[in-house]
Amino acid sequence: MANVYEMSFGKIYPLLVKKAVRKGRTVAEVNQVITWMTGYSAEEIEKCAKDEISYADFFNRAPEMNPDRSLITGVVCKVRVETIEDPLMQDIRRLDKLIDELAKGRPMEKILRHTVSAGRNEV
Repeated sequence: MANVYEMSFGKIYPLLVKKAVRKGRTVAEVNQVITWMTGYSAEEIEKCAKDEISYADFFNRAPEMNPDRSLITGVVCKVRVETIEDPLMQDIRRLDKLIDELAKGRPMEKILRHTVSAGRNEV
């Protein structure tokens, strides 16, 4: 099986969408979560999926990784996100965690974490 870093974002993105849509969420909400974390616009996300860039390159080329992503904690695939040492794998698992929360029906304002001191009103 291919290393997750080498896998095409175009293969992973539909799986993220399917997981959320199956539970009554929308593609727009999936894109909103990805945009919050990476800074890509919805159009850029779609383009990355079509261009077949690797999952690693998707994260490495992200316009602006959200510093508040460090607030994402919990367990994904039996691994505690905040204890993952490899920063790229940690970001991959953080996105998995956000999509899991979306699929479980968590409100968007809780999914898109932000530091109170930052004074941002992101949605």
